[in-house]
Amino acid sequence: MKLRRRSAILSFVIDVILVAVFVVIGRVSHKEALTTVGILTTFWPFASGLVLAWIVTRNWRTPTRVVWSGISLWILTVIFGMVFRLIGGQSVAISFAIVALVVLGVFLLGWRAIVRLATRGRRARVGSR
Repeated sequence: MKLRRRSAILSFVIDVILVAVFVVIGRVSHKEALTTVGILTTFWPFASGLVLAWIVTRNWRTPTRVVWSGISLWILTVIFGMVFRLIGGQSVAISFAIVALVVLGVFLLGWRAIVRLATRGRRARVGSR
């Protein structure tokens, strides 16, 4: 049980870090200032969306699973993030929503896929001994 809890906490932290990386990459690519206020203004809607998505999907149960946990977490994070941007008075251009969908998909699903492949390979090696 302790291992599952630790895995869920680590998974959540990785997700938060990757959302922050998405924000920083976006701000740098648009030549926007990397001030604390600027980063937090862009970060909070997606961080809030991620938290809400974790709650809705109960992702702590299977935090490294790509299908369905990861996919639903990814889609809901983007949807909630865009809604929170609108609520916060920020714009939501279609091109931005598409970029967010693609980049957050690569980030949130990518690390889960790597973990699943790595642990599958490790289990196969241990099982063949």
